[in-house]
Amino acid sequence: MATWQQVKVGEFLFEREGRYKPDSAEIAGLQRVDKIDFSGKFHIDNKPSKTDMILIKPGDLVISGINAAKGALGVFHGDADVTATIHYSSYTFDERKVSVEYFKRFLKSPIFIQLLKEQVKGGIKTEIKPKQLLPLEIMLPEKQEQLAILGRFQRIENESTELKSELTYQKTLLKKLRQRIVQEAIEGKLTSDWRAQNPDAEPARELLNRIATEKAQLLKDKKIKTQKPLPPIADTEKPFELPQGWEWCRLGQLIYENPRNGYSPKTVDYPTNTKTLKLSATTSGQFDSSQVKYIDEEIPRDSFLWIKPRDILIQRGNSIDFVGVSAIYRGQENCFIYPDLMMKLKPVDSLSEEFLHHALMSPSCREYFRSNATGAQKSMPKINQAVVSSALVPLCCEEEQQAIVAKVVKLLDLCDQLEAKITQSQSHAELLMQTVLKEAFNH
Repeated sequence: MATWQQVKVGEFLFEREGRYKPDSAEIAGLQRVDKIDFSGKFHIDNKPSKTDMILIKPGDLVISGINAAKGALGVFHGDADVTATIHYSSYTFDERKVSVEYFKRFLKSPIFIQLLKEQVKGGIKTEIKPKQLLPLEIMLPEKQEQLAILGRFQRIENESTELKSELTYQKTLLKKLRQRIVQEAIEGKLTSDWRAQNPDAEPARELLNRIATEKAQLLKDKKIKTQKPLPPIADTEKPFELPQGWEWCRLGQLIYENPRNGYSPKTVDYPTNTKTLKLSATTSGQFDSSQVKYIDEEIPRDSFLWIKPRDILIQRGNSIDFVGVSAIYRGQENCFIYPDLMMKLKPVDSLSEEFLHHALMSPSCREYFRSNATGAQKSMPKINQAVVSSALVPLCCEEEQQAIVAKVVKLLDLCDQLEAKITQSQSHAELLMQTVLKEAFNH
């Protein structure tokens, strides 16, 4: 049986002494370690620092005090000396006694965390320092046994990496499947059987005419405001062919008024009577009522800023991946106002807001918003009211809209179940690695 001995870390690791001011002549002109990622890769740059520095020489073992247990450590193999902030520590080591790769796995193990709790007075508050690491007493096998354990680790890690890669790939496929479901829904492909069973379904043109008549009456009664004229739809704009009885229309035809931007007053860090949404409240495509901030300002109860059930919120400004993303609000009235970087739409009563939301979140419409965003090369691309109102929406009769929504709900629920299983598998893979680490060092 291999021999394990209780030793102090300081018997095989030796701290490189020296602490320097950022402008010290001893380290002038040296590059700096910006970070060590969790794979052990060093990232070097010339960023200035206001923090005291340490010196690192080629061949030193460098450990991040903050993220050591996550794998942020490694041997520096550069050609010249570098520096790092005092949040790192640098060591020479006795290669006869320890394998650095073995020791790296040990620092990631639950055994190491337990030893810190048991042996470091008061525990580790923010980061591991040499004065806490070097006196630590651990059980260390002979070098040959370390290498044998390391070999087993590497085989398991390779299998784990392949598993994680496959699970990530499955999530990517699942995301594409969701997008395909929504796209085929608004193309009428999910309800071809419904149309076959309902050959006398009302043409969408009749629904459009009723909507136009209703809006004209509301305008006459001064219950809504005049909307800006919409351009005619050219054949070259249409992204796909519609089933018989469907119609292309502009989004502005299906909402009661022009889209309206929100309001973004200064927020406060204490609870008030007025909650305003963060952009993250809708970035998933679903409304998240926990993503709010507070403003210390009274908003009149009749203000358009208060969102109401069936309202659809569209992000008019965000990264290129999120600009144009929409979500339906289903909560109570007068609970939230919305920020300047969102727009609010009020769908007409004879339109399914779920159907409209699917149309807005479809790959074809998402591409329309991305391609029409201004400042797309900047940090905050934006779309305006004209772009949103002019978005093309395929329209079918009310009954088929409901059939589409029911089909999409069923299919997306299945996707959610599949994603839950994938997430569970990812958790099991991580738990397995932690168990392997624990067993390996629990001699």
